[in-house]
Amino acid sequence: MRAFATHPAARGLTDDAAVLEIGTETLVLTQDSMVEGIHYLAGQDMADVAWKLAATNLSDLAAKGAKPSGVLYTHMLGADDDRFIDGLAEVLAEYDVPLLGGDTVAANGPRCFSLTAIGRATFTPVPSRSGSCPGEAVYLTGPVGAAMMGFEALQGGTDHDTTAYRRPRPLLAQGRALAPLVSAMMDVSDGVLLDARRLAEASGVTISIDSASVPIAAPEARRADALRWGDDYQLLFTGAEDTAWPVPVYKIGMVEARARHVLLVDGMPPDPDDALGYHHAR
Repeated sequence: MRAFATHPAARGLTDDAAVLEIGTETLVLTQDSMVEGIHYLAGQDMADVAWKLAATNLSDLAAKGAKPSGVLYTHMLGADDDRFIDGLAEVLAEYDVPLLGGDTVAANGPRCFSLTAIGRATFTPVPSRSGSCPGEAVYLTGPVGAAMMGFEALQGGTDHDTTAYRRPRPLLAQGRALAPLVSAMMDVSDGVLLDARRLAEASGVTISIDSASVPIAAPEARRADALRWGDDYQLLFTGAEDTAWPVPVYKIGMVEARARHVLLVDGMPPDPDDALGYHHAR
């Protein structure tokens, strides 16, 4: 698809969102889907599914420093539709985002929902995954691993709080505050290590992560897992080390000149068989 996504707004299909300039306005557009059994567990409260569907899209806007203007969504009819609508109403009210339209469909098989979020850039140029420069530091807005622990609890393995997995919170205010200061930024949806590699690839640099510096919301014995688990939706970004950041952040590594390996973890390249995070193809 990259071969015909040639419009500048598409950013080569390598970014979190499209950035479309119309007159004096810069719009940010993103779309994500959730599939039963892949992105949420069968039997989950459909209100939580709706919340997460909207929140994950709003998180992409957060990574661009955008202010949400509205959403469109496609709803696959099925059981507990009333709960889904309740959850959607809750999340849109929480973040003051209007529903602008969409579609409803009926089909057999696992349910699938899709939502498009539209935002307005609050700073230009809009941050991208590219732009990181050697000598800059790598930062994270908060701990990872809470969603992993919540997912395992939902599966019945522990009594850990499940909120982080069921109802993630997009960091919209933090994204807007950081946008004027970062050189590159994205949200962590598929794992810190995998997304750091994506940031490095887009920027043409090598990123070196100090795994012990990554804040985690999981037992220390699960650190390696927490660094490879997604769904935490923290913001991962790079910038000058002497920057006075307007929100709490954690320095987790450094940007280096592109070398043989685009990602180093504790000074070493990951094993080639290490998936680093969540891949749909796997």
